[in-house]
Amino acid sequence: MIASRTEAAVVYAAGMVQGIVLVTFPAASTIFTDPTEYDLSSTQYGTLFLPQVITAITTALLGASLSRRFGAKRIYIVGLIAGLVSMALLLVSSFLTSDQVAYPLLLLATAFLGTGFGLTVPTLNTFAAAFHPRAADRAILVLNALLGLGTVLAPLFVALFVGLGFWWGLPLTSATLLVALIVVSVRLPLRVPAVRAVAAKARTGIPARCWVYAGFAVLYGICETLNGNWAQLDLRSSVGASATVASLGLTAFWLMVTVGRVFFAAVQRWIPSRLTYHVLPFVLAGAFVLIASLPEGKPGLGVLAFGLAGLGCSALLPLTISFGQEEFADMSAMLAGGVIAFYQLGYGIAAFGVGPLVDSGVELHSIYAAAAIIAVAMGASSFAVARRRASPASLHPHLGHS
Repeated sequence: MIASRTEAAVVYAAGMVQGIVLVTFPAASTIFTDPTEYDLSSTQYGTLFLPQVITAITTALLGASLSRRFGAKRIYIVGLIAGLVSMALLLVSSFLTSDQVAYPLLLLATAFLGTGFGLTVPTLNTFAAAFHPRAADRAILVLNALLGLGTVLAPLFVALFVGLGFWWGLPLTSATLLVALIVVSVRLPLRVPAVRAVAAKARTGIPARCWVYAGFAVLYGICETLNGNWAQLDLRSSVGASATVASLGLTAFWLMVTVGRVFFAAVQRWIPSRLTYHVLPFVLAGAFVLIASLPEGKPGLGVLAFGLAGLGCSALLPLTISFGQEEFADMSAMLAGGVIAFYQLGYGIAAFGVGPLVDSGVELHSIYAAAAIIAVAMGASSFAVARRRASPASLHPHLGHS
């Protein structure tokens, strides 16, 4: 089916807004740990993301069945509302001085954030593919690029609003954008064609090969989150960067994640995706070594290092899903949901696990040095994932429900 231009534009806009919302909490990491603001310890900051991980994993695993039962549009709208509730709770917490009230609100906010992520992002991919049937891969590429643009904008907005004296302008902006999306979206059909269930091969359980993909996704989730959630704090504490430069470091990471995905999708005719998949983990390992070796007083080098880390992360998650969907074509939706769920598990390990280590006296530089070993292990496991597999037809997989 070919949707109206308005429907297609709204889907793309929703992708960008979802990117902003998704990175709002990591982008505000220096606010959460600032003694004059929330004054959270590293452990408390890391714990913030546990509710998000739990709800994101749950909705990622249930998303396919929920979409079949209630329809893609309803799931999408509910996901937007969950994101709106999350931003509203964050906004309210910024005006509370009591930790006993503000911190529980933050935990509840991240729970709604995870719910919104798990429901909205896969559904947006469904819409993008359905609304552009003759150019589905290109539509999904554009959607993922715009979502990446949103992740880039979030730390820039934080730096802007901190400079203006009210950091909470970010959740206010996100909430406003979500309200606008909901108002416009409920008036649109947003229909996707019914897909007949394809008779799957009889299976007695989860194929053993699926656990290879799950393991890679966990390792990737750890590596990405060490950058996405802890980059600003590392630049502030280890390198001595200002809040603005620390925000630029996080921006550089997400910018290169986005640029890398677009670049490797554009050149896969000349650079096979299998080669990209094998090389990028080692690029990431090199970036971690560079981050761990950053001298104090060189924040600009830190920004470049996190940009390199973003390039190393860029195509790995989409390619993992693409390889899996082509190997297990009869269970592609389940495979995509499972990879996202295990990615979120890795996210949770890094988001929470780093906090207690830092509070016990372990420096972030040492943690990044250890992360280089994880990246090397991921590089080794990439050969198990792509074993005897041809490069997938598309770098950007269909995350929608089938």
